Amino acid sequence: MLSGAAGLDLAAARVYTVPLRTRFRGITEREGMVVHGPGGWGEFSPFPEYDDAESASWLAAAIEQATGAWPPPVRDQVPVNCIVPALDPARAHDVAARAGCRTAKVKVADHPRSLPDDLARVEAVRSALGPAGAVRVDANGAWDVDTAVAAIRELDRAAGGLEYVEQPCRAVDELAAVRRRVGVRIAADESVRRADDPLRVALAGAADVVVLKCAPLGGVRRALRVAEAVGLPCVVSSALETSVGLAAELALAAALPELGFACGLDTLSLLDGDLVPGPAALRPVGGVLAVPHTLPTPDPALLDRFAPVDRARTLWWHTRLARVATLKR
Repeated sequence: MLSGAAGLDLAAARVYTVPLRTRFRGITEREGMVVHGPGGWGEFSPFPEYDDAESASWLAAAIEQATGAWPPPVRDQVPVNCIVPALDPARAHDVAARAGCRTAKVKVADHPRSLPDDLARVEAVRSALGPAGAVRVDANGAWDVDTAVAAIRELDRAAGGLEYVEQPCRAVDELAAVRRRVGVRIAADESVRRADDPLRVALAGAADVVVLKCAPLGGVRRALRVAEAVGLPCVVSSALETSVGLAAELALAAALPELGFACGLDTLSLLDGDLVPGPAALRPVGGVLAVPHTLPTPDPALLDRFAPVDRARTLWWHTRLARVATLKR
Protein backbone atom coordinates (compact mmCIF):
# COMPACT_ATOMS: atom_id res chain seq x y z
CA MET A 1 0.00 0.00 0.00
CA LEU A 2 1.30 3.43 -0.96
CA SER A 3 0.79 5.50 2.19
CA GLY A 4 1.60 9.21 2.26
CA ALA A 5 0.41 9.67 5.85
CA ALA A 6 -1.25 7.59 8.55
CA GLY A 7 -4.65 6.40 7.38
CA LEU A 8 -4.24 7.46 3.73
CA ASP A 9 -4.14 4.86 0.96
CA LEU A 10 -2.73 6.93 -1.88
CA ALA A 11 -3.00 3.97 -4.25
CA ALA A 12 -6.80 4.31 -3.95
CA ALA A 13 -6.77 7.98 -5.03
CA ARG A 14 -9.21 8.81 -7.81
CA VAL A 15 -8.19 10.70 -10.95
CA TYR A 16 -10.52 13.29 -12.48
CA THR A 17 -10.68 15.31 -15.70
CA VAL A 18 -13.20 18.16 -15.72
CA PRO A 19 -13.66 20.33 -18.85
CA LEU A 20 -13.37 24.11 -18.62
CA ARG A 21 -16.15 26.35 -19.92
CA THR A 22 -13.60 28.67 -21.56
CA ARG A 23 -9.93 28.20 -22.31
CA PHE A 24 -8.12 29.48 -19.23
CA ARG A 25 -4.46 29.54 -18.29
CA GLY A 26 -3.77 27.84 -21.61
CA ILE A 27 -5.81 24.72 -20.78
CA THR A 28 -9.24 23.39 -21.72
CA GLU A 29 -9.65 20.81 -18.95
CA ARG A 30 -8.60 20.50 -15.32
CA GLU A 31 -6.97 17.31 -14.13
CA GLY A 32 -6.08 16.05 -10.68
CA MET A 33 -6.67 13.45 -8.00
CA VAL A 34 -8.66 13.20 -4.78
CA VAL A 35 -7.61 11.04 -1.85
CA HIS A 36 -9.53 9.97 1.25
CA GLY A 37 -8.20 10.00 4.80
CA PRO A 38 -9.37 10.02 8.41
CA GLY A 39 -10.32 13.70 8.22
CA GLY A 40 -12.13 13.52 4.87
CA TRP A 41 -11.07 14.11 1.28
CA GLY A 42 -8.08 16.06 -0.01
CA GLU A 43 -7.10 17.11 -3.54
CA PHE A 44 -3.75 16.70 -5.30
CA SER A 45 -3.83 18.66 -8.55
CA PRO A 46 -0.51 20.28 -9.46
CA PHE A 47 -0.53 21.42 -13.08
CA PRO A 48 1.18 18.96 -15.44
CA GLU A 49 4.17 21.24 -16.07
CA TYR A 50 5.08 21.31 -12.35
CA ASP A 51 7.99 19.03 -11.52
CA ASP A 52 7.96 16.50 -8.70
CA ALA A 53 9.70 18.81 -6.23
CA GLU A 54 7.08 21.54 -6.72
CA SER A 55 4.29 18.97 -6.65
CA ALA A 56 5.39 17.73 -3.22
CA SER A 57 3.89 20.86 -1.65
CA TRP A 58 0.55 20.10 -3.31
CA LEU A 59 0.64 16.61 -1.82
CA ALA A 60 1.44 18.04 1.62
CA ALA A 61 -1.65 20.24 1.33
CA ALA A 62 -3.80 17.26 0.30
CA ILE A 63 -2.51 15.21 3.23
CA GLU A 64 -3.14 18.07 5.66
CA GLN A 65 -6.71 18.32 4.39
CA ALA A 66 -7.41 14.56 4.41
CA THR A 67 -6.06 14.17 7.94
CA GLY A 68 -8.13 17.04 9.35
CA ALA A 69 -5.25 19.26 10.42
CA TRP A 70 -6.61 22.73 9.65
CA PRO A 71 -6.60 25.65 12.10
CA PRO A 72 -10.01 26.98 13.24
CA PRO A 73 -11.67 29.75 11.20
CA VAL A 74 -11.98 33.32 12.47
CA ARG A 75 -14.83 34.23 10.06
CA ASP A 76 -17.80 32.34 8.67
CA GLN A 77 -17.91 33.90 5.21
CA VAL A 78 -15.43 35.17 2.64
CA PRO A 79 -16.09 37.80 -0.07
CA VAL A 80 -14.92 36.72 -3.53
CA ASN A 81 -14.15 38.25 -6.90
CA CYS A 82 -15.57 36.96 -10.14
CA ILE A 83 -13.07 35.95 -12.81
CA VAL A 84 -13.31 37.32 -16.32
CA PRO A 85 -11.24 35.30 -18.80
CA ALA A 86 -9.88 36.73 -22.05
CA LEU A 87 -13.33 37.24 -23.58
CA ASP A 88 -14.74 39.79 -25.98
CA PRO A 89 -16.28 42.88 -24.31
CA ALA A 90 -19.89 41.75 -24.57
CA ARG A 91 -19.21 38.39 -22.95
CA ALA A 92 -16.94 39.98 -20.35
CA HIS A 93 -19.73 42.39 -19.40
CA ASP A 94 -22.15 39.49 -19.12
CA VAL A 95 -19.84 37.46 -16.87
CA ALA A 96 -19.24 40.39 -14.51
CA ALA A 97 -22.90 41.39 -14.43
CA ARG A 98 -24.19 37.89 -13.75
CA ALA A 99 -21.67 36.92 -11.08
CA GLY A 100 -23.16 39.00 -8.30
CA CYS A 101 -19.69 40.01 -7.04
CA ARG A 102 -18.57 43.55 -6.29
CA THR A 103 -15.02 42.76 -7.40
CA ALA A 104 -13.84 41.37 -10.73
CA LYS A 105 -10.44 40.03 -11.72
CA VAL A 106 -9.88 40.46 -15.46
CA LYS A 107 -7.36 38.37 -17.36
CA VAL A 108 -5.08 40.45 -19.61
CA ALA A 109 -1.95 39.93 -21.69
CA ASP A 110 -3.03 36.57 -23.08
CA HIS A 111 -1.13 37.27 -26.33
CA PRO A 112 1.61 39.75 -27.32
CA ARG A 113 -0.66 42.36 -28.93
CA SER A 114 -3.61 42.02 -26.58
CA LEU A 115 -3.69 45.53 -25.10
CA PRO A 116 -6.53 46.96 -27.28
CA ASP A 117 -8.65 43.90 -26.43
CA ASP A 118 -7.65 44.16 -22.77
CA LEU A 119 -8.70 47.80 -22.59
CA ALA A 120 -12.08 47.06 -24.14
CA ARG A 121 -12.59 44.13 -21.76
CA VAL A 122 -11.72 46.20 -18.69
CA GLU A 123 -14.03 49.01 -19.80
CA ALA A 124 -16.86 46.49 -20.24
CA VAL A 125 -16.30 45.06 -16.78
CA ARG A 126 -16.27 48.53 -15.22
CA SER A 127 -19.57 49.24 -16.96
CA ALA A 128 -21.03 46.02 -15.53
CA LEU A 129 -19.87 46.68 -11.96
CA GLY A 130 -20.55 50.41 -11.86
CA PRO A 131 -18.36 53.00 -10.15
CA ALA A 132 -18.54 51.32 -6.73
CA GLY A 133 -17.13 48.00 -7.93
CA ALA A 134 -13.47 47.01 -7.76
CA VAL A 135 -11.57 45.96 -10.89
CA ARG A 136 -8.24 44.15 -10.72
CA VAL A 137 -6.26 42.66 -13.61
CA ASP A 138 -3.93 39.67 -13.86
CA ALA A 139 -1.11 39.50 -16.41
CA ASN A 140 0.46 36.23 -15.20
CA GLY A 141 3.96 37.64 -15.59
CA ALA A 142 3.60 38.30 -19.32
CA TRP A 143 5.19 41.76 -19.54
CA ASP A 144 8.65 43.24 -19.28
CA VAL A 145 9.04 46.32 -17.09
CA ASP A 146 8.52 49.03 -19.72
CA THR A 147 5.58 47.19 -21.30
CA ALA A 148 4.02 46.71 -17.87
CA VAL A 149 4.33 50.36 -16.92
CA ALA A 150 2.73 51.55 -20.16
CA ALA A 151 -0.04 48.94 -20.06
CA ILE A 152 -0.88 49.54 -16.39
CA ARG A 153 -1.30 53.27 -16.96
CA GLU A 154 -3.71 52.67 -19.85
CA LEU A 155 -5.61 49.92 -18.05
CA ASP A 156 -5.95 52.09 -14.96
CA ARG A 157 -7.57 54.81 -17.07
CA ALA A 158 -9.84 52.31 -18.83
CA ALA A 159 -10.96 50.90 -15.48
CA GLY A 160 -11.56 54.27 -13.92
CA GLY A 161 -9.07 53.11 -11.29
CA LEU A 162 -7.65 49.64 -10.76
CA GLU A 163 -7.67 47.99 -7.35
CA TYR A 164 -4.37 46.28 -8.19
CA VAL A 165 -2.40 44.55 -10.95
CA GLU A 166 -1.48 40.94 -10.29
CA GLN A 167 1.95 39.64 -11.34
CA PRO A 168 2.69 42.06 -14.22
CA CYS A 169 6.22 40.64 -14.64
CA ARG A 170 7.88 37.35 -13.71
CA ALA A 171 10.92 38.33 -11.65
CA VAL A 172 10.84 39.94 -8.21
CA ASP A 173 13.22 42.73 -9.21
CA GLU A 174 10.98 43.50 -12.20
CA LEU A 175 7.94 43.77 -9.93
CA ALA A 176 9.85 46.16 -7.70
CA ALA A 177 10.84 48.29 -10.71
CA VAL A 178 7.25 48.49 -11.95
CA ARG A 179 5.95 49.32 -8.48
CA ARG A 180 8.31 52.30 -8.26
CA ARG A 181 6.98 53.71 -11.54
CA VAL A 182 3.20 53.33 -11.27
CA GLY A 183 0.56 54.54 -8.86
CA VAL A 184 -1.40 51.27 -8.84
CA ARG A 185 -0.96 48.53 -6.24
CA ILE A 186 1.09 45.54 -7.37
CA ALA A 187 0.12 42.04 -6.24
CA ALA A 188 2.56 39.14 -6.29
CA ASP A 189 1.25 35.67 -7.11
CA GLU A 190 3.72 33.38 -8.91
CA SER A 191 6.59 35.23 -7.25
CA VAL A 192 5.35 33.93 -3.90
CA ARG A 193 4.10 30.42 -4.63
CA ARG A 194 6.86 29.41 -7.06
CA ALA A 195 9.79 30.97 -5.21
CA ASP A 196 12.30 29.31 -2.89
CA ASP A 197 11.99 32.30 -0.55
CA PRO A 198 8.56 34.02 -0.61
CA LEU A 199 9.94 36.71 1.71
CA ARG A 200 12.00 38.14 -1.17
CA VAL A 201 8.86 39.89 -2.41
CA ALA A 202 8.50 41.87 0.81
CA LEU A 203 12.21 42.50 1.29
CA ALA A 204 12.57 43.82 -2.27
CA GLY A 205 9.59 46.16 -1.96
CA ALA A 206 8.09 44.34 -4.93
CA ALA A 207 4.43 44.21 -3.94
CA ASP A 208 1.64 45.87 -1.99
CA VAL A 209 -0.45 42.70 -1.85
CA VAL A 210 0.44 39.00 -1.70
CA VAL A 211 -1.70 36.33 -3.36
CA LEU A 212 -1.70 33.08 -1.41
CA LYS A 213 -2.64 29.64 -2.73
CA CYS A 214 -2.41 27.03 -0.05
CA ALA A 215 -1.91 24.01 -2.34
CA PRO A 216 1.40 25.16 -3.89
CA LEU A 217 2.50 26.57 -0.52
CA GLY A 218 2.04 23.19 1.19
CA GLY A 219 -1.23 23.62 3.04
CA VAL A 220 -3.22 26.02 5.16
CA ARG A 221 -0.84 26.16 8.12
CA ARG A 222 2.23 26.70 5.96
CA ALA A 223 0.45 29.44 4.00
CA LEU A 224 -0.52 31.17 7.24
CA ARG A 225 3.13 31.18 8.27
CA VAL A 226 4.05 32.75 4.92
CA ALA A 227 1.38 35.42 5.41
CA GLU A 228 2.69 36.25 8.87
CA ALA A 229 6.30 36.42 7.70
CA VAL A 230 5.57 38.56 4.63
CA GLY A 231 3.58 41.08 6.63
CA LEU A 232 1.57 42.40 3.67
CA PRO A 233 -2.18 42.35 2.98
CA CYS A 234 -3.15 38.96 1.57
CA VAL A 235 -5.64 37.68 -0.97
CA VAL A 236 -6.39 33.96 -1.16
CA SER A 237 -6.85 32.56 -4.64
CA SER A 238 -7.80 29.17 -5.98
CA ALA A 239 -5.52 26.98 -8.06
CA LEU A 240 -8.53 26.01 -10.19
CA GLU A 241 -9.46 23.05 -8.03
CA THR A 242 -12.75 21.21 -7.69
CA SER A 243 -14.81 21.88 -4.56
CA VAL A 244 -12.64 19.34 -2.73
CA GLY A 245 -9.44 21.33 -3.10
CA LEU A 246 -11.23 24.67 -3.08
CA ALA A 247 -12.27 23.90 0.51
CA ALA A 248 -8.61 24.18 1.54
CA GLU A 249 -8.25 27.60 -0.06
CA LEU A 250 -11.46 28.71 1.66
CA ALA A 251 -10.14 27.40 4.99
CA LEU A 252 -7.03 29.53 4.50
CA ALA A 253 -9.10 32.64 3.78
CA ALA A 254 -11.27 31.90 6.81
CA ALA A 255 -8.22 31.54 9.08
CA LEU A 256 -6.29 34.68 8.08
CA PRO A 257 -6.25 37.20 10.95
CA GLU A 258 -7.11 40.02 8.53
CA LEU A 259 -8.79 39.90 5.14
CA GLY A 260 -9.05 43.30 3.48
CA PHE A 261 -9.65 42.19 -0.12
CA ALA A 262 -12.11 39.89 -1.87
CA CYS A 263 -10.57 36.50 -2.63
CA GLY A 264 -10.19 34.70 -5.93
CA LEU A 265 -12.33 31.71 -4.99
CA ASP A 266 -15.21 31.91 -7.47
CA THR A 267 -13.44 29.44 -9.75
CA LEU A 268 -16.04 26.70 -10.03
CA SER A 269 -17.66 29.06 -12.54
CA LEU A 270 -14.75 28.23 -14.86
CA LEU A 271 -15.30 24.46 -14.64
CA ASP A 272 -17.96 22.61 -16.61
CA GLY A 273 -18.64 20.22 -13.74
CA ASP A 274 -17.53 19.38 -10.22
CA LEU A 275 -16.95 16.33 -8.04
CA VAL A 276 -19.28 17.61 -5.32
CA PRO A 277 -23.02 17.72 -5.99
CA GLY A 278 -25.64 20.39 -5.50
CA PRO A 279 -25.64 22.74 -2.52
CA ALA A 280 -22.45 21.21 -1.07
CA ALA A 281 -20.44 22.62 -4.01
CA LEU A 282 -18.48 25.75 -3.09
CA ARG A 283 -20.29 28.33 -5.20
CA PRO A 284 -20.71 31.89 -3.89
CA VAL A 285 -24.06 33.52 -3.27
CA GLY A 286 -24.22 37.29 -3.59
CA GLY A 287 -20.45 37.52 -3.97
CA VAL A 288 -19.80 35.62 -0.73
CA LEU A 289 -18.69 32.06 0.04
CA ALA A 290 -19.94 30.56 3.28
CA VAL A 291 -17.32 28.61 5.21
CA PRO A 292 -18.64 25.02 5.48
CA HIS A 293 -18.70 23.14 8.78
CA THR A 294 -17.72 19.86 7.11
CA LEU A 295 -15.43 19.02 4.20
CA PRO A 296 -17.01 18.63 0.75
CA THR A 297 -17.32 14.97 -0.20
CA PRO A 298 -17.06 13.85 -3.82
CA ASP A 299 -20.03 11.93 -5.16
CA PRO A 300 -19.17 8.42 -6.46
CA ALA A 301 -21.25 8.98 -9.58
CA LEU A 302 -19.39 12.21 -10.34
CA LEU A 303 -16.03 10.52 -9.75
CA ASP A 304 -17.05 7.95 -12.35
CA ARG A 305 -18.42 10.59 -14.73
CA PHE A 306 -15.23 12.65 -14.68
CA ALA A 307 -12.76 9.77 -14.64
CA PRO A 308 -10.33 10.01 -17.60
CA VAL A 309 -11.41 8.07 -20.66
CA ASP A 310 -7.79 7.32 -21.45
CA ARG A 311 -6.43 4.73 -19.01
CA ALA A 312 -2.91 5.87 -19.82
CA ARG A 313 -3.77 9.24 -18.30
CA THR A 314 -4.96 7.58 -15.09
CA LEU A 315 -1.70 5.62 -14.94
CA TRP A 316 0.29 8.85 -15.54
CA TRP A 317 -1.30 10.48 -12.49
CA HIS A 318 -0.85 7.46 -10.23
CA THR A 319 2.77 7.14 -11.29
CA ARG A 320 3.32 10.82 -10.60
CA LEU A 321 1.70 10.56 -7.19
CA ALA A 322 3.88 7.57 -6.29
CA ARG A 323 7.03 9.51 -7.23
CA VAL A 324 6.00 12.64 -5.36
CA ALA A 325 5.05 10.65 -2.25
CA THR A 326 8.67 9.52 -1.88
CA LEU A 327 9.94 13.11 -1.60
CA LYS A 328 10.45 14.87 1.68
CA ARG A 329 7.89 17.65 2.20
